[in-house]
Amino acid sequence: MLKPLHDYVVLEKVKEEVKTKSGILLTTGEAKDAPSMGTVVAVGPGKVNDGVLVPIDLEKGQKVIYKKYSGTEVTVDKKEYLLISAEDILAVVGK
Repeated sequence: MLKPLHDYVVLEKVKEEVKTKSGILLTTGEAKDAPSMGTVVAVGPGKVNDGVLVPIDLEKGQKVIYKKYSGTEVTVDKKEYLLISAEDILAVVGK
């Protein structure tokens, strides 16, 4: 398992599915940008500003939207994760 340091967050990318109105899953042959949405797997302790630790306002299991082309992709135990700075996370989806 990954344990992020400082103000980093570990995300598992959300896979995009294309469905027809009748519910059939389609595989697209065209190259598309991967969605910039992921699920929080782990959160670092936070960032130190002027000697004070500022915690990250995210929790494990939350779905988030992050900036495209940010973060570092890593593979641990044959699972792919995205290690990203908390500053590159733009929003929390849902509750």
